[in-house]
Amino acid sequence: MRATGVVEAVRAFTVQAPRISGQGGNLTLARLIPNGATVKAGDLIADFDRTQQLEAARDAKAKYEDLEHQVEQKQAEHRSDAEKRHAALQQAQADLAKAELEIRKGPIISEIDQLKNQAKLEDARAHVASLQKSNNFRDQAEASSIRILELQRDRQKVGLERAQRNSELLRLRAPLAGMVALDNVWRNGSMGHAQEGDQLWPGSPLLRIFDPSQMELMVSVGEPDGAALGPDSKAEVHVDAYQELRFTARFESASPVATSSPGNPIRTFSARFRLDQNDPHLLPDLSAAIDIEAPGGPEGPVVPRAAVRFREGKPTVSRLTPKGPVEQTIELAGFDAAQVQILSGLKLGDQVVLPGVE
Repeated sequence: MRATGVVEAVRAFTVQAPRISGQGGNLTLARLIPNGATVKAGDLIADFDRTQQLEAARDAKAKYEDLEHQVEQKQAEHRSDAEKRHAALQQAQADLAKAELEIRKGPIISEIDQLKNQAKLEDARAHVASLQKSNNFRDQAEASSIRILELQRDRQKVGLERAQRNSELLRLRAPLAGMVALDNVWRNGSMGHAQEGDQLWPGSPLLRIFDPSQMELMVSVGEPDGAALGPDSKAEVHVDAYQELRFTARFESASPVATSSPGNPIRTFSARFRLDQNDPHLLPDLSAAIDIEAPGGPEGPVVPRAAVRFREGKPTVSRLTPKGPVEQTIELAGFDAAQVQILSGLKLGDQVVLPGVE
């Protein structure tokens, strides 16, 4: 059974132009790894112009350090003022204690002195209460002013971290070890590989990295041929670009659902075959044909699908004899879009005539 498909890498990753926050418009490509280069995980593969982000990071860092200094200065000033207020409150409390002690001398002093001591006691109490109240308000006001500076400082820190993160995002590194394949992008009115100095939209595909040591073939198989696929199914692969090369493959998996395009009654499903060999000619997106050996399947001649016709519901072919073409009833085995395997009715070496050439 023959099917066609495309070579793919088992492990592959598409690298896109980075999306960064706080900046719109295109990104200028400053450096790009050559097509076909081999990289290790973490290697630098592309670099975009980071001038704007580096300037933003430098400005944000300067403002952050200035606000950090202001916060520390304010905290020192407020600590000094708080100590002065605390000392004043302690003095007022000492005066209050002295006034309370003087008021106890009432029985041994004159009435006028007693009234003076009473007035001093009330003044001392009012002074202590006033200082306690004003100190509380001043503590709240100073804490609020420091908090405002801290919020401004933290906002600048967020801006600094964002600029540093954006700057790092503009340096693309390989997520896995493998080979680089540049994608085509729209540049100068045509499609082509990106080059240094090009303007790229954020999120546009830039290149792919794939592991060439593990390749597979994705093929489209007709629904009736699904019975020929099994865990032991093997196949021979022919790459269209290198007809002289042959590779072996083994069946890996298949889609459980067959689909068809509108207006086409033929239903197909996708199947995956793992290639057994490593070869530098095996690259992603190469078209290939695959001859699948059904495990334990019947052996018999194979004829073009166009040679089979149906008479009263039975398949027939025009078998060539010395006396001319003779209609021969056959029994079908497996088939694909191009060929049919004959179970009975023909033997190896028989020739058939295609319609229109009789």
